[in-house]
Amino acid sequence: MDKPRTHALQWHPAFYADIQIELEEEAGLLVFENEHQLGTKPKEIDVLIVKKEVEVPIRKNIGRIFRKHNIVEYKSPTDYLSIDDFYKVYGYACFYKADTARADSIKIHDITITFVCHRYPRSLIRYLTDEIGYQITRVEDGIYYIIGDKIPIQLILTKELSENHNLWLKNLTDNLEDPEMVNRLIEQYAKHKENSLYKSVMNLIVRANQEKFKEVKAMCEALEELMKDELEAKKVEGITETILDLLFELGSVPELLQSEIMKQKNPEILKQWVKYAARADTVEAFEQKIRKAE
Repeated sequence: MDKPRTHALQWHPAFYADIQIELEEEAGLLVFENEHQLGTKPKEIDVLIVKKEVEVPIRKNIGRIFRKHNIVEYKSPTDYLSIDDFYKVYGYACFYKADTARADSIKIHDITITFVCHRYPRSLIRYLTDEIGYQITRVEDGIYYIIGDKIPIQLILTKELSENHNLWLKNLTDNLEDPEMVNRLIEQYAKHKENSLYKSVMNLIVRANQEKFKEVKAMCEALEELMKDELEAKKVEGITETILDLLFELGSVPELLQSEIMKQKNPEILKQWVKYAARADTVEAFEQKIRKAE
């Protein structure tokens, strides 16, 4: 069976949620900023993590290297960490240091760089060791320190991470293989289903691994029960988009009418509105029809 296409999946928002999950026990010590913009032109750091108290160490394995300002670059499972990516992010770190009102207010030794990717970047590692003279040290499963620069740098390989210590980051992938891992994700999600961070990550994992979840029917049913509110919201959103698409084909749609359609959350009413929109000759005719039905 062909693997479902995942090119439209939004990995970065899920990663931003995921790294907050990974560091949630010490979240009070950190400030997270998504897509931190550098300067006035569109150059963005994937995730910037700022320690609130420099002297307090981070105990979580992926954060032990952290200093005051921590720059994180994330590559999705379908992407690859290249030599040019390394220099781009290193350049971001230098620009971030210099982009201040007061000279040298951010010390270079107060910055770290973290690269997160799914596959081992062999070409980059070979370049860093053979051409630059850096040393690569594996400190634990999936975490490597790149030693030899003034800026502390680490490489996190998500597929090598420990499921006991980094369950969610390890499984932020489109290639879940172990049914037991699927079951564990569902069990852990059940404990945090009201948390928007977990919802974001779990939604992406499910969408990226639909066939694997379908293979295990009991698990799929359990997940559907856990995520029923979100699934219902997605269903309503899809119907709403269909109505608006049909109306825009007829002409301009007043903002008040758009707002009314988007606020309607009853699936049965929305289904009826789809029929009205499909049969209407004008936007005005659609609006008259829904008014009569009220």
